[in-house]
Order: sequence, then C-alpha cells, then structure tokens
Amino acid sequence: MSDIPTITVTGNIRLGQLLKLANLVENGGEARIAIQNGYVSVDGEIETRRGKRLTNGQVVSVDYGDEVVSIRVEVIDD
Repeated sequence: MSDIPTITVTGNIRLGQLLKLANLVENGGEARIAIQNGYVSVDGEIETRRGKRLTNGQVVSVDYGDEVVSIRVEVIDD
C-alpha cells in the first residue's frame, strides 16, 4: 500500500475535514452525504461518523462507484 498518497496534518483532524482538505469532496455538504451513505471507509471499515477523529497512519477511502480513491493520514503533533 505504499502507493497511497499521504496528506500531512497538524494536530487533530476529523473525517469530514480531511475529505475537504484532501479534495476528495468539494464541500462539507458533499462530505456529509458521502459519509452518511456509506461511501467512505477508514482502514477498510465503513465509517458513518463525520466527526470521527483520525489518527496517524489511517487510510481513508472514498468509493465513487467507478473508482475508489484512498489517502493516508500523517498527523504531526502541534
């Protein structure tokens, strides 16, 4: 899985925030819909909580139907 791009964040980040930051969705409303509909997974498990705090090394994936896009989280303590 070394081919998964990494996004570096400082301090805590929530799932909805990461989706917007990584440009996996366009806005907060789209993030909410994607998460509620089960299109987003964290470490391979469907995650339906937009406010889920992410930790270092977790892999977030969004299933767009025709493709799945994944990104790894790198958390740097602030």
